[in-house]
Amino acid sequence: MAVPESERHLDEAALGALIDSGSGWRREGDTLTKTFRRAGFKAAIAFVNRVAEAANAADHHPDIHLEGYRNVRIVLTTHVAHGLTDADIDLARGIDAVS
Repeated sequence: MAVPESERHLDEAALGALIDSGSGWRREGDTLTKTFRRAGFKAAIAFVNRVAEAANAADHHPDIHLEGYRNVRIVLTTHVAHGLTDADIDLARGIDAVS
C-alpha cells in the first residue's frame, strides 16, 4: 500500500519550532511526546476525551497514556509512514489548543 504524500512529509523547521517553543513537546526517536499534569483523575479523563475529539477530527490518532491518576502522556507518530509527519505536528498543536 502506497503512503499518501501528506503522510510522508515532515517539515523539520516546523518540528524544531514546536520543540523550541517551550510547549513541552519533545522528540523521542520517531515520536513526539508530551506529558500533561491535571488536577486529578476526573480532570485527566476529561482531557483525554478532549484529545480524543481533536484526534478524531484530524483523523490522526495518538497513543494516550494515563499515568499516576492525573498525568496524561501523549505519544504521536504516523504509523503508516513509520515516523513523524506534518500530521503529528498539526495534532500536537491541536492538543495544546484543547489543553
